[in-house]
Amino acid sequence: MSAAAVTPDRHTAGAELALVAVAAVWGLTFVMVQDAIALLPTMAFLGYRFASAGAIVALVFRRRLRSLGRAGWRAGVLMGLFLTAGYVFQTLGLEDTTASNAGFITGLMVVLTPVLGAVFLRQRVPALAWAAAGVSAVGLYLLSGAGGGLALRGDGLVLLCAFAFAAHILVTARGVADHDAGALLVVQLCVCGLVCLAIAVMAGDLELPRGATVWSALLITSLVASALGFFVQTYAQRHAPPARTALILTSEPVFAGLFGWLLAGERLSIVALLGAALILAAIVSMELLPRIRPPRPLPEG
Repeated sequence: MSAAAVTPDRHTAGAELALVAVAAVWGLTFVMVQDAIALLPTMAFLGYRFASAGAIVALVFRRRLRSLGRAGWRAGVLMGLFLTAGYVFQTLGLEDTTASNAGFITGLMVVLTPVLGAVFLRQRVPALAWAAAGVSAVGLYLLSGAGGGLALRGDGLVLLCAFAFAAHILVTARGVADHDAGALLVVQLCVCGLVCLAIAVMAGDLELPRGATVWSALLITSLVASALGFFVQTYAQRHAPPARTALILTSEPVFAGLFGWLLAGERLSIVALLGAALILAAIVSMELLPRIRPPRPLPEG
């Protein structure tokens, strides 16, 4: 759902504050999920998270869902499969890397989206997009390897997550052009939840959530980050200027690093900080260029 031109009104300040709050929650979820999957198997956690989020959103969009045709269901399922891949890679990666790294590397989806569009869809990509990809590649090297070493396996899995989310953005851009965004949201959240639950059952990892750490992570990620985040983003797109909306959303990895430092005691070396800064600069440059700014019809925090 691409943002239309928005005339600032008295709701603009409230919309922007709400976006900042959601970006902060998305950043916080990296730490919360990392703590939760230390106590609950990863696939079980993801299954519970997205099945519950899908159920919540389905209650809101039940009428639109009933009017979704066969082609819409196919589009929603495809979006759901890429979404599932992204969250599986991201959450597995969090087992072996820091929340800070995961936040910055996940943000690379913004840079990777036009690159994948050029490679697979033969879309024309401005030189700035290729330059941003090069800068972010250097940043990724500095963040993950050159500074002495964070877990390369975890960072590699989160990089696969960024590729999956970039593919998700591309298929979503096509899906929402022809079908209702709310109905598609229900389908993809439910696909993600059901696939993860099925994998957890087959692996013998389906356990009941226990403890405040797990339950708080499930509530925040399903209700606030996934369900409420969509509504806040939709509201903001109607009341806040698109460029400001995009810029606010780039703060997600910064919040991930902040909460990683505050809550998990994570520290980045000078070299790693430089890498994170390069990645963030590449993301911001992409978000501020309207022609290649990727649509975000679904929160991916």
